[in-house]
Amino acid sequence: MAKYRPTWESLSQYTVPDWYLDAKFGIFIHWGVYAVPAFGNEWYPRNMYLQGSPEFQHHIDTYGPQSEFGYKDFIPMFKAEAYDPDAWAELFKEAGARFVVPVAEHHDGFAMYDTALSDWCAAKMGPKRDLIGDLAKAVREHGMVFGVSSHRAEHWFFMNGGMQCESDVQDPRYADFYGPAQPSPGRTPIEGWRSKDWSPRPHAEFLDDWLARMQELIDKYQPQLIWFDWWIEQTVFKPYLQKFAAYYYNQGEAWGQGVAVNYKHDAFPEDVAVYDIERGQLKDINPHFWQTDTSVSKNSWGYITNHDYKTAGDIIGDLVDIVSKNGALLLNIGPKPDGTIPEPEAAMLREIGRWLSVNGEAIYGTRPWTRFGEGPTQVVEGYFTDTHRTPYTSADVRFTTKGDMLYAICLGWPDAQWHIESLGTAAGKVADVALLGSTTPVVWSQTADGLTVTAPADKPCDTAFTLKIKLQ
Repeated sequence: MAKYRPTWESLSQYTVPDWYLDAKFGIFIHWGVYAVPAFGNEWYPRNMYLQGSPEFQHHIDTYGPQSEFGYKDFIPMFKAEAYDPDAWAELFKEAGARFVVPVAEHHDGFAMYDTALSDWCAAKMGPKRDLIGDLAKAVREHGMVFGVSSHRAEHWFFMNGGMQCESDVQDPRYADFYGPAQPSPGRTPIEGWRSKDWSPRPHAEFLDDWLARMQELIDKYQPQLIWFDWWIEQTVFKPYLQKFAAYYYNQGEAWGQGVAVNYKHDAFPEDVAVYDIERGQLKDINPHFWQTDTSVSKNSWGYITNHDYKTAGDIIGDLVDIVSKNGALLLNIGPKPDGTIPEPEAAMLREIGRWLSVNGEAIYGTRPWTRFGEGPTQVVEGYFTDTHRTPYTSADVRFTTKGDMLYAICLGWPDAQWHIESLGTAAGKVADVALLGSTTPVVWSQTADGLTVTAPADKPCDTAFTLKIKLQ
């Protein structure tokens, strides 16, 4: 008899697998047909049909009217001719990632895998290659865990702008690609999109197809992580989510592999799947393991020509903060339509990898301490806050633990000394202190007021410096 049944009560037996608890850092990949126009962001397929949007006018000026050149016409231009999944996997490994999650299907409805349920997929059009299957093989060969994301739910409404202007979305020949194109309450997810009971609701045919696509992804690629965007929180999805989770968790049991599901807001009960915060963090330790998904770019998830990039140092600081609070970071990149990863993004990943090669001991396989940290910099909790960060200082410290070791990761280099108030004698007597990556003996002292550590002359890395502390 199967362990899991499609009820929340049965699904609450679920436990997060150890590989995920230990991994801490993964790579997200937004790659699709939307990389061809490389304008705005990965919502180009929606916005190019929304009158009054920059994408709408850009499309007309660059490609012609939407009735003559629609989104479908970008597909032959999406060739992935330079795609080398083995090189991708090598880069992700060098970055220190432990799991990789490409978008299997974004809101645009173009599947990046070989599906039997649609002709609109990369295996049959464009590259004419199973892009997801090839990456799955390479990722596993490099010792990382493979997952996928599905944004199929959002396709219910995503192309509806094309129903309001003269466009190919209204052409019945392409209805199986552009989808239902049903009304939405706003142009973007910021504009009142949290209603759980949109009208019209997705009908049974759409929901059955959604479930069939999920089961196909599970059976064909055996992903150990499946990430969902927000719209599955619609009330009408609930019984389908239960069927999906029961099927997936039972398949994981049959494979003998731990699997996990990511969700936003309250789409799943917190003991059934792993909570995910888009472009945001928590302000304290969460007893339930959680995740942040964010991008190397502030203004897009997919490839565009005018990225506003973050710095690797900022991302490392957020990784440390997230891990100290019992979370993981899923960091997104956006490859070009030819399948190459933009050099600024590859360089950023390599820089993160160099940091992890020195400090990974304080990240991988760790668990939270009794408190996440200390310092003056306050992290704003919630979604879409990561582009409004106050820079961390040398007084900002985050803690992790592993076995009998405590790690104090200092998020800046001091003028002379670090002083960590949380590590006064009441926290336990300190027996030894070392600085990861440095061979210079550390000078330190402990009093009731805290632990004081003199910074050595040599910096072991460029940002976020880890004190390895042995408590008696």
